[in-house]
Amino acid sequence: MPKIDYRLNTALNTFDIIRVFNNSGITRPTQDAARIALMFANANVVVSAWDGDHLVGVARALSDFCYCCYLSDLAVDHAYQRQGIGDALITQVRHAMGDGVSLILLSAPGAMGYYPKVGFTAADNAFVIKRQA
Repeated sequence: MPKIDYRLNTALNTFDIIRVFNNSGITRPTQDAARIALMFANANVVVSAWDGDHLVGVARALSDFCYCCYLSDLAVDHAYQRQGIGDALITQVRHAMGDGVSLILLSAPGAMGYYPKVGFTAADNAFVIKRQA
């Protein structure tokens, strides 16, 4: 198993992010590099996972740093999945937030079984207005 290095708010190459997204199974608008770049430029918490100089995972979040943090993306390259990297990315986000901040996310249907295993509690009180584009 490789030694994975975790970095907080390190500048990332957009095409490395797109590669991780495409290799992870997550659905994101990876055909639109400018949108991916803006998604990460406007996030205020990004934790990245590295195998040497190779990006293998990302967690992207938005937070007020005092009450709540929305974990918008959690993606690990398929070749690196099931090694605890997703768990470690979540732990790194939680560490950056502190105990006074709730971590919130919307799960992809295929990941619904994963999040309870890493400490999330299902909520039945979420609402969404879907994006138009």
